[in-house]
Amino acid sequence: MAKTKTAFFCQNCGTQYAKWAGQCGACKEWNTIVEEVIQKEEKSSWKAPSAPAKKTSKPLRVNEISTEKELRLNTYDLEFNRVLGGGLVPGSLTLLGGEPGIGKSTLLLQISLKLPYKTLYVSGEESQKQIKMRADRILPNSETCFILTETKTQNIFQQIEAIQPDIVVIDSIQTLHSDYIESAAGSISQIRECTAELIKFAKETNTPVILIGHITKDGTIAGPKILEHMVDTVLQFEGDRNYVYRILRALKNRFGSTAELGIYEMLGSGLREVNNPSEILISKNDEGLSGTAISATIEGMRPLMIEIQALVSTAVYGTPQRSTTGYNAKRLNMLLAVLEKRAGFKLGAKDVFLNITGGISVDDPAIDLAVVAAILSSNADIAIPKGICFAAEVGLAGEIRPVQRVDQRISEAEKLGFSTIFVSKNNKITLKNTAIKIFLVSKIEDVARGLFD
Repeated sequence: MAKTKTAFFCQNCGTQYAKWAGQCGACKEWNTIVEEVIQKEEKSSWKAPSAPAKKTSKPLRVNEISTEKELRLNTYDLEFNRVLGGGLVPGSLTLLGGEPGIGKSTLLLQISLKLPYKTLYVSGEESQKQIKMRADRILPNSETCFILTETKTQNIFQQIEAIQPDIVVIDSIQTLHSDYIESAAGSISQIRECTAELIKFAKETNTPVILIGHITKDGTIAGPKILEHMVDTVLQFEGDRNYVYRILRALKNRFGSTAELGIYEMLGSGLREVNNPSEILISKNDEGLSGTAISATIEGMRPLMIEIQALVSTAVYGTPQRSTTGYNAKRLNMLLAVLEKRAGFKLGAKDVFLNITGGISVDDPAIDLAVVAAILSSNADIAIPKGICFAAEVGLAGEIRPVQRVDQRISEAEKLGFSTIFVSKNNKITLKNTAIKIFLVSKIEDVARGLFD
Protein backbone atom coordinates (compact mmCIF):
# COMPACT_ATOMS: atom_id res chain seq x y z
CA MET A 1 0.00 0.00 0.00
CA ALA A 2 1.28 3.45 -0.94
CA LYS A 3 2.45 5.64 1.90
CA THR A 4 0.00 8.38 2.86
CA LYS A 5 1.36 11.82 2.09
CA THR A 6 0.26 15.27 3.18
CA ALA A 7 0.64 18.64 1.55
CA PHE A 8 -0.32 22.20 2.39
CA PHE A 9 -2.80 24.11 0.22
CA CYS A 10 -4.03 27.69 0.23
CA GLN A 11 -7.82 27.57 0.68
CA ASN A 12 -8.17 30.82 -1.27
CA CYS A 13 -6.17 30.23 -4.48
CA GLY A 14 -5.18 26.53 -4.31
CA THR A 15 -1.39 26.99 -4.32
CA GLN A 16 0.46 23.94 -2.92
CA TYR A 17 3.27 24.27 -0.37
CA ALA A 18 5.69 21.78 1.12
CA LYS A 19 5.27 23.23 4.62
CA TRP A 20 2.94 25.55 6.49
CA ALA A 21 3.31 29.32 6.16
CA GLY A 22 1.34 32.21 7.64
CA GLN A 23 0.84 34.06 4.36
CA CYS A 24 0.22 32.68 0.88
CA GLY A 25 2.89 33.91 -1.51
CA ALA A 26 0.54 33.78 -4.50
CA CYS A 27 -2.63 35.61 -3.32
CA LYS A 28 -1.08 37.34 -0.25
CA GLU A 29 -3.91 36.15 2.04
CA TRP A 30 -3.12 35.35 5.70
CA ASN A 31 -3.95 32.12 7.58
CA THR A 32 -5.44 30.36 4.55
CA ILE A 33 -2.86 27.54 4.27
CA VAL A 34 -4.06 24.21 5.70
CA GLU A 35 -2.73 20.67 5.65
CA GLU A 36 -4.56 18.08 3.56
CA VAL A 37 -4.04 14.34 3.15
CA ILE A 38 -3.30 13.36 -0.42
CA GLN A 39 -2.73 9.92 -1.94
CA LYS A 40 -0.55 9.63 -5.01
CA GLU A 41 -1.28 6.47 -6.94
CA GLU A 42 -1.76 5.35 -10.51
CA LYS A 43 -5.15 6.58 -11.71
CA SER A 44 -7.24 4.39 -13.93
CA SER A 45 -9.39 6.04 -16.57
CA TRP A 46 -13.06 6.62 -15.88
CA LYS A 47 -13.75 4.36 -18.86
CA ALA A 48 -14.08 0.60 -18.80
CA PRO A 49 -10.79 -1.29 -19.35
CA SER A 50 -12.06 -2.57 -22.70
CA ALA A 51 -12.54 0.93 -24.08
CA PRO A 52 -10.30 1.80 -27.03
CA ALA A 53 -7.28 3.97 -26.35
CA LYS A 54 -7.54 7.61 -27.25
CA LYS A 55 -5.61 8.65 -30.34
CA THR A 56 -2.67 10.98 -29.87
CA SER A 57 -3.31 14.41 -31.34
CA LYS A 58 -0.93 15.76 -33.98
CA PRO A 59 0.04 19.36 -34.74
CA LEU A 60 -1.72 20.91 -37.74
CA ARG A 61 -1.07 24.02 -39.79
CA VAL A 62 -3.53 26.83 -39.12
CA ASN A 63 -4.92 26.62 -42.67
CA GLU A 64 -5.50 22.86 -42.27
CA ILE A 65 -7.78 23.20 -39.23
CA SER A 66 -11.46 22.83 -40.00
CA THR A 67 -13.53 25.97 -39.30
CA GLU A 68 -16.96 24.37 -39.49
CA LYS A 69 -19.49 25.89 -37.12
CA GLU A 70 -19.71 24.04 -33.82
CA LEU A 71 -23.03 22.27 -33.36
CA ARG A 72 -24.81 23.19 -30.16
CA LEU A 73 -27.43 21.39 -28.08
CA ASN A 74 -30.62 23.39 -27.65
CA THR A 75 -31.56 23.66 -23.96
CA TYR A 76 -35.15 24.72 -24.83
CA ASP A 77 -34.67 27.74 -22.56
CA LEU A 78 -34.31 30.98 -24.55
CA GLU A 79 -32.63 32.90 -21.73
CA PHE A 80 -30.13 30.11 -20.97
CA ASN A 81 -29.36 29.71 -24.68
CA ARG A 82 -28.79 33.45 -25.06
CA VAL A 83 -26.29 33.63 -22.20
CA LEU A 84 -24.40 30.53 -23.43
CA GLY A 85 -24.21 31.95 -26.95
CA GLY A 86 -26.74 29.68 -28.67
CA GLY A 87 -26.81 26.48 -26.60
CA LEU A 88 -24.54 23.90 -24.97
CA VAL A 89 -21.37 23.00 -26.87
CA PRO A 90 -20.73 19.20 -26.88
CA GLY A 91 -17.84 18.32 -24.58
CA SER A 92 -17.99 21.63 -22.70
CA LEU A 93 -17.89 22.12 -18.93
CA THR A 94 -20.18 24.85 -17.54
CA LEU A 95 -20.00 26.13 -13.95
CA LEU A 96 -23.07 27.85 -12.44
CA GLY A 97 -22.54 29.84 -9.22
CA GLY A 98 -24.89 31.83 -7.01
CA GLU A 99 -25.98 32.55 -3.45
CA PRO A 100 -27.78 29.88 -1.37
CA GLY A 101 -31.50 29.74 -2.13
CA ILE A 102 -31.28 31.90 -5.27
CA GLY A 103 -32.58 29.08 -7.52
CA LYS A 104 -29.52 27.36 -9.06
CA SER A 105 -30.83 23.82 -8.52
CA THR A 106 -34.34 24.81 -9.63
CA LEU A 107 -33.00 26.32 -12.87
CA LEU A 108 -30.93 23.29 -13.87
CA LEU A 109 -33.60 20.79 -12.78
CA GLN A 110 -36.15 22.71 -14.84
CA ILE A 111 -33.86 22.61 -17.89
CA SER A 112 -33.16 18.89 -17.33
CA LEU A 113 -36.90 18.12 -17.23
CA LYS A 114 -37.56 20.09 -20.44
CA LEU A 115 -34.83 18.50 -22.52
CA PRO A 116 -35.78 15.79 -25.03
CA TYR A 117 -32.26 14.33 -24.64
CA LYS A 118 -31.34 11.75 -22.04
CA THR A 119 -30.18 13.76 -19.01
CA LEU A 120 -28.54 12.57 -15.79
CA TYR A 121 -29.09 14.90 -12.82
CA VAL A 122 -26.64 13.99 -10.04
CA SER A 123 -27.35 15.47 -6.61
CA GLY A 124 -25.11 15.22 -3.59
CA GLU A 125 -27.25 17.50 -1.45
CA GLU A 126 -30.84 16.26 -1.74
CA SER A 127 -32.56 12.89 -1.78
CA GLN A 128 -34.45 11.57 -4.79
CA LYS A 129 -37.77 12.20 -3.03
CA GLN A 130 -36.89 15.85 -2.37
CA ILE A 131 -35.99 16.37 -6.02
CA LYS A 132 -39.17 14.55 -7.09
CA MET A 133 -41.29 16.95 -5.00
CA ARG A 134 -39.74 19.92 -6.79
CA ALA A 135 -40.02 18.23 -10.18
CA ASP A 136 -43.77 17.67 -9.63
CA ARG A 137 -44.23 21.45 -9.37
CA ILE A 138 -42.23 22.13 -12.54
CA LEU A 139 -42.84 19.31 -15.04
CA PRO A 140 -43.99 16.02 -13.48
CA ASN A 141 -44.10 13.80 -16.58
CA SER A 142 -40.53 13.90 -17.90
CA GLU A 143 -39.33 10.56 -19.30
CA THR A 144 -35.80 11.59 -20.28
CA CYS A 145 -34.48 12.91 -16.94
CA PHE A 146 -32.72 10.46 -14.58
CA ILE A 147 -32.08 11.41 -10.94
CA LEU A 148 -29.03 10.01 -9.12
CA THR A 149 -28.07 10.80 -5.52
CA GLU A 150 -24.37 10.03 -5.26
CA THR A 151 -21.18 11.84 -4.22
CA LYS A 152 -18.44 9.38 -5.19
CA THR A 153 -17.15 10.06 -8.70
CA GLN A 154 -16.28 6.41 -9.42
CA ASN A 155 -19.90 5.35 -8.74
CA ILE A 156 -21.20 8.25 -10.84
CA PHE A 157 -19.10 7.15 -13.81
CA GLN A 158 -20.43 3.59 -13.45
CA GLN A 159 -23.99 4.90 -13.77
CA ILE A 160 -22.97 7.12 -16.69
CA GLU A 161 -21.60 4.06 -18.52
CA ALA A 162 -24.87 2.23 -17.88
CA ILE A 163 -27.23 5.08 -18.88
CA GLN A 164 -25.04 6.87 -21.45
CA PRO A 165 -26.71 10.30 -21.02
CA ASP A 166 -26.47 13.16 -23.52
CA ILE A 167 -26.07 15.78 -20.76
CA VAL A 168 -24.80 15.47 -17.15
CA VAL A 169 -25.71 17.92 -14.36
CA ILE A 170 -23.75 17.84 -11.06
CA ASP A 171 -25.29 19.48 -7.96
CA SER A 172 -22.81 20.41 -6.59
CA ILE A 173 -19.08 20.07 -7.28
CA GLN A 174 -18.26 20.78 -3.60
CA THR A 175 -20.08 17.61 -2.49
CA LEU A 176 -18.16 15.19 -4.76
CA HIS A 177 -15.19 13.14 -3.66
CA SER A 178 -12.80 10.78 -5.42
CA ASP A 179 -11.09 7.64 -4.11
CA TYR A 180 -7.76 8.89 -5.44
CA ILE A 181 -7.67 11.76 -2.92
CA GLU A 182 -8.06 11.06 0.80
CA SER A 183 -9.00 14.58 1.89
CA ALA A 184 -12.56 15.57 2.76
CA ALA A 185 -15.18 16.52 0.17
CA GLY A 186 -15.11 20.23 -0.62
CA SER A 187 -11.38 20.58 0.01
CA ILE A 188 -9.03 22.11 -2.56
CA SER A 189 -7.62 18.72 -3.58
CA GLN A 190 -11.03 17.05 -3.98
CA ILE A 191 -12.57 19.89 -6.01
CA ARG A 192 -9.58 19.99 -8.33
CA GLU A 193 -9.42 16.21 -8.78
CA CYS A 194 -13.18 15.72 -9.30
CA THR A 195 -13.30 18.56 -11.83
CA ALA A 196 -10.31 17.08 -13.70
CA GLU A 197 -12.08 13.70 -13.92
CA LEU A 198 -15.26 15.34 -15.23
CA ILE A 199 -13.28 17.34 -17.80
CA LYS A 200 -11.63 14.15 -19.05
CA PHE A 201 -15.02 12.46 -19.32
CA ALA A 202 -16.61 15.45 -21.12
CA LYS A 203 -13.80 15.86 -23.67
CA GLU A 204 -13.43 12.15 -24.48
CA THR A 205 -17.17 11.45 -24.87
CA ASN A 206 -18.24 14.86 -26.25
CA THR A 207 -20.86 15.08 -23.49
CA PRO A 208 -21.63 18.53 -22.00
CA VAL A 209 -21.39 18.70 -18.20
CA ILE A 210 -22.97 21.42 -16.05
CA LEU A 211 -21.66 21.95 -12.51
CA ILE A 212 -23.28 23.89 -9.67
CA GLY A 213 -20.79 25.69 -7.45
CA HIS A 214 -21.24 27.19 -3.99
CA ILE A 215 -20.03 30.74 -3.36
CA THR A 216 -18.22 32.25 -0.40
CA LYS A 217 -19.37 35.22 1.69
CA ASP A 218 -17.26 37.43 -0.59
CA GLY A 219 -19.37 36.39 -3.58
CA THR A 220 -16.68 34.27 -5.28
CA ILE A 221 -17.07 30.60 -6.17
CA ALA A 222 -15.86 28.37 -3.33
CA GLY A 223 -12.71 26.38 -3.98
CA PRO A 224 -9.48 27.19 -5.77
CA LYS A 225 -9.41 29.88 -8.44
CA ILE A 226 -8.07 27.21 -10.80
CA LEU A 227 -11.61 25.74 -10.89
CA GLU A 228 -12.79 28.72 -12.95
CA HIS A 229 -9.77 28.36 -15.26
CA MET A 230 -10.45 24.66 -15.87
CA VAL A 231 -14.07 25.00 -17.00
CA ASP A 232 -15.17 26.47 -20.35
CA THR A 233 -18.01 28.68 -19.10
CA VAL A 234 -18.67 30.37 -15.76
CA LEU A 235 -22.23 31.59 -15.16
CA GLN A 236 -23.45 33.72 -12.26
CA PHE A 237 -27.07 33.45 -11.07
CA GLU A 238 -27.91 36.53 -9.02
CA GLY A 239 -30.75 38.61 -7.66
CA ASP A 240 -32.22 39.94 -4.46
CA ARG A 241 -34.24 37.28 -2.63
CA ASN A 242 -36.72 40.04 -1.72
CA TYR A 243 -37.53 40.36 -5.43
CA VAL A 244 -38.96 37.67 -7.70
CA TYR A 245 -36.56 38.41 -10.57
CA ARG A 246 -33.30 36.58 -11.16
CA ILE A 247 -30.48 37.51 -13.54
CA LEU A 248 -28.15 35.06 -15.30
CA ARG A 249 -24.80 36.45 -16.44
CA ALA A 250 -21.72 34.91 -18.09
CA LEU A 251 -18.45 35.77 -16.30
CA LYS A 252 -16.40 33.63 -18.71
CA ASN A 253 -17.43 32.02 -21.99
CA ARG A 254 -15.05 30.34 -24.43
CA PHE A 255 -17.84 29.84 -26.95
CA GLY A 256 -19.68 33.18 -26.88
CA SER A 257 -20.03 36.68 -25.46
CA THR A 258 -19.87 37.52 -21.77
CA ALA A 259 -22.09 40.59 -22.24
CA GLU A 260 -25.38 38.72 -22.58
CA LEU A 261 -28.04 38.71 -19.89
CA GLY A 262 -30.87 36.32 -19.04
CA ILE A 263 -33.81 37.34 -16.83
CA TYR A 264 -36.17 34.98 -14.97
CA GLU A 265 -39.13 35.40 -12.67
CA MET A 266 -39.32 33.06 -9.68
CA LEU A 267 -42.76 31.47 -9.38
CA GLY A 268 -44.19 28.56 -7.41
CA SER A 269 -44.07 26.43 -10.56
CA GLY A 270 -40.42 27.23 -11.29
CA LEU A 271 -38.57 29.97 -13.13
CA ARG A 272 -40.40 31.80 -15.91
CA GLU A 273 -38.38 33.22 -18.78
CA VAL A 274 -38.86 37.00 -19.11
CA ASN A 275 -38.75 37.73 -22.83
CA ASN A 276 -39.53 41.46 -22.53
CA PRO A 277 -37.74 42.71 -19.39
CA SER A 278 -38.45 46.39 -20.15
CA GLU A 279 -42.08 45.93 -19.08
CA ILE A 280 -41.11 44.61 -15.63
CA LEU A 281 -38.36 47.19 -15.04
CA ILE A 282 -40.67 50.18 -15.61
CA SER A 283 -43.35 50.89 -13.00
CA LYS A 284 -46.97 51.21 -14.13
CA ASN A 285 -47.58 54.37 -12.09
CA ASP A 286 -49.96 56.78 -13.87
CA GLU A 287 -49.20 59.71 -11.55
CA GLY A 288 -46.28 61.95 -12.52
CA LEU A 289 -43.67 61.67 -9.78
CA SER A 290 -40.56 63.81 -9.54
CA GLY A 291 -37.14 62.18 -9.47
CA THR A 292 -38.00 59.42 -11.96
CA ALA A 293 -36.42 59.01 -15.42
CA ILE A 294 -36.35 56.22 -18.01
CA SER A 295 -33.11 55.19 -19.76
CA ALA A 296 -32.57 53.08 -22.88
CA THR A 297 -29.68 50.76 -22.07
CA ILE A 298 -28.22 47.67 -23.74
CA GLU A 299 -27.02 44.43 -22.11
CA GLY A 300 -25.22 42.29 -24.66
CA MET A 301 -27.46 42.25 -27.74
CA ARG A 302 -30.61 43.04 -25.76
CA PRO A 303 -32.01 46.59 -25.40
CA LEU A 304 -33.65 47.36 -22.05
CA MET A 305 -35.71 50.26 -20.78
CA ILE A 306 -34.96 50.78 -17.09
CA GLU A 307 -36.35 53.19 -14.53
CA ILE A 308 -34.01 55.35 -12.44
CA GLN A 309 -35.19 57.01 -9.23
CA ALA A 310 -33.42 59.87 -7.48
CA LEU A 311 -34.12 61.68 -4.21
CA VAL A 312 -32.44 65.01 -3.47
CA SER A 313 -33.04 66.56 -0.05
CA THR A 314 -31.38 69.04 2.27
CA ALA A 315 -28.65 67.43 4.35
CA VAL A 316 -29.72 67.12 7.99
CA TYR A 317 -26.23 66.24 9.20
CA GLY A 318 -23.00 68.05 8.46
CA THR A 319 -21.74 65.80 5.68
CA PRO A 320 -24.13 65.18 2.73
CA GLN A 321 -24.89 61.51 2.01
CA ARG A 322 -24.38 59.88 -1.38
CA SER A 323 -26.06 56.48 -1.65
CA THR A 324 -26.69 54.30 -4.73
CA THR A 325 -28.36 50.96 -5.42
CA GLY A 326 -27.47 49.24 -8.70
CA TYR A 327 -25.24 52.12 -9.86
CA ASN A 328 -21.57 53.04 -9.36
CA ALA A 329 -21.32 55.46 -6.41
CA LYS A 330 -18.12 57.04 -7.75
CA ARG A 331 -19.79 57.80 -11.07
CA LEU A 332 -22.68 59.44 -9.21
CA ASN A 333 -20.19 61.70 -7.39
CA MET A 334 -18.64 62.60 -10.74
CA LEU A 335 -22.01 63.55 -12.26
CA LEU A 336 -22.88 65.67 -9.22
CA ALA A 337 -19.57 67.52 -9.56
CA VAL A 338 -20.28 68.12 -13.27
CA LEU A 339 -23.75 69.48 -12.46
CA GLU A 340 -22.30 71.89 -9.89
CA LYS A 341 -19.23 73.03 -11.84
CA ARG A 342 -20.50 73.10 -15.42
CA ALA A 343 -24.25 73.68 -15.08
CA GLY A 344 -24.42 75.77 -11.89
CA PHE A 345 -26.75 73.50 -9.85
CA LYS A 346 -25.88 73.77 -6.15
CA LEU A 347 -26.03 70.19 -4.89
CA GLY A 348 -22.93 70.11 -2.67
CA ALA A 349 -24.93 70.56 0.57
CA LYS A 350 -27.72 68.11 -0.30
CA ASP A 351 -28.24 64.40 0.24
CA VAL A 352 -28.56 62.43 -3.00
CA PHE A 353 -29.99 58.89 -3.14
CA LEU A 354 -30.14 56.92 -6.40
CA ASN A 355 -31.90 53.62 -7.13
CA ILE A 356 -32.25 51.47 -10.24
CA THR A 357 -35.57 49.67 -9.94
CA GLY A 358 -36.00 45.92 -10.28
CA GLY A 359 -32.96 45.01 -8.18
CA ILE A 360 -30.54 44.99 -11.16
CA SER A 361 -27.11 46.59 -11.57
CA VAL A 362 -26.20 48.51 -14.73
CA ASP A 363 -22.72 49.56 -15.94
CA ASP A 364 -23.77 51.08 -19.28
CA PRO A 365 -22.57 54.75 -19.42
CA ALA A 366 -25.62 55.54 -21.60
CA ILE A 367 -27.74 55.88 -18.45
CA ASP A 368 -25.77 58.95 -17.33
CA LEU A 369 -28.22 61.39 -18.90
CA ALA A 370 -31.21 59.66 -17.25
CA VAL A 371 -29.40 59.84 -13.88
CA VAL A 372 -28.81 63.58 -14.37
CA ALA A 373 -32.45 64.13 -15.42
CA ALA A 374 -33.76 62.22 -12.37
CA ILE A 375 -31.53 64.28 -10.03
CA LEU A 376 -32.62 67.59 -11.59
CA SER A 377 -36.27 66.50 -11.46
CA SER A 378 -36.06 65.64 -7.77
CA ASN A 379 -34.11 68.81 -6.94
CA ALA A 380 -36.73 71.04 -8.60
CA ASP A 381 -39.58 68.72 -7.49
CA ILE A 382 -40.95 68.78 -11.04
CA ALA A 383 -41.97 65.51 -12.69
CA ILE A 384 -40.52 64.62 -16.09
CA PRO A 385 -43.39 64.43 -18.62
CA LYS A 386 -44.50 60.89 -19.43
CA GLY A 387 -43.25 59.39 -22.66
CA ILE A 388 -39.70 60.80 -22.39
CA CYS A 389 -36.56 58.63 -22.17
CA PHE A 390 -32.79 59.19 -22.38
CA ALA A 391 -29.76 57.53 -23.98
CA ALA A 392 -26.47 59.45 -23.69
CA GLU A 393 -23.25 59.67 -21.72
CA VAL A 394 -22.24 62.78 -19.77
CA GLY A 395 -18.62 64.00 -20.00
CA LEU A 396 -16.56 65.90 -17.44
CA ALA A 397 -16.96 69.12 -19.42
CA GLY A 398 -20.74 68.85 -19.15
CA GLU A 399 -21.05 67.77 -22.77
CA ILE A 400 -23.51 65.08 -23.89
CA ARG A 401 -21.50 62.32 -25.53
CA PRO A 402 -22.77 59.80 -28.12
CA VAL A 403 -23.32 56.11 -27.29
CA GLN A 404 -23.11 52.96 -29.38
CA ARG A 405 -26.04 51.31 -31.17
CA VAL A 406 -28.31 54.31 -30.68
CA ASP A 407 -30.65 53.12 -33.47
CA GLN A 408 -31.42 49.96 -31.50
CA ARG A 409 -32.16 51.99 -28.37
CA ILE A 410 -34.48 54.34 -30.27
CA SER A 411 -36.35 51.40 -31.83
CA GLU A 412 -36.89 49.78 -28.42
CA ALA A 413 -38.20 53.05 -26.97
CA GLU A 414 -40.58 53.47 -29.91
CA LYS A 415 -41.79 49.89 -29.56
CA LEU A 416 -42.69 50.49 -25.91
CA GLY A 417 -44.70 53.63 -26.70
CA PHE A 418 -42.29 56.45 -25.78
CA SER A 419 -42.88 59.70 -27.64
CA THR A 420 -39.52 61.49 -27.12
CA ILE A 421 -35.93 60.38 -26.62
CA PHE A 422 -32.97 62.61 -25.69
CA VAL A 423 -29.71 61.62 -27.42
CA SER A 424 -26.40 63.30 -28.19
CA LYS A 425 -26.16 65.74 -31.07
CA ASN A 426 -23.05 63.88 -32.24
CA ASN A 427 -24.80 60.52 -32.69
CA LYS A 428 -25.17 59.30 -36.26
CA ILE A 429 -28.79 58.21 -36.52
CA THR A 430 -29.73 56.20 -39.62
CA LEU A 431 -33.35 55.46 -38.72
CA LYS A 432 -35.99 56.87 -41.03
CA ASN A 433 -39.76 57.29 -40.74
CA THR A 434 -39.80 56.88 -36.95
CA ALA A 435 -42.82 58.00 -34.95
CA ILE A 436 -40.73 58.89 -31.90
CA LYS A 437 -39.38 62.45 -31.60
CA ILE A 438 -35.57 62.54 -31.35
CA PHE A 439 -34.36 65.46 -29.22
CA LEU A 440 -30.67 66.21 -29.99
CA VAL A 441 -28.71 67.85 -27.14
CA SER A 442 -25.07 68.85 -26.71
CA LYS A 443 -24.91 70.18 -23.12
CA ILE A 444 -26.64 69.59 -19.79
CA GLU A 445 -28.23 73.06 -20.06
CA ASP A 446 -30.01 71.94 -23.24
CA VAL A 447 -31.49 69.00 -21.35
CA ALA A 448 -32.70 71.20 -18.46
CA ARG A 449 -34.32 73.66 -20.86
CA GLY A 450 -35.95 70.88 -22.88
CA LEU A 451 -37.45 69.26 -19.78
CA PHE A 452 -38.46 72.07 -17.46
CA ASP A 453 -38.97 75.20 -19.63
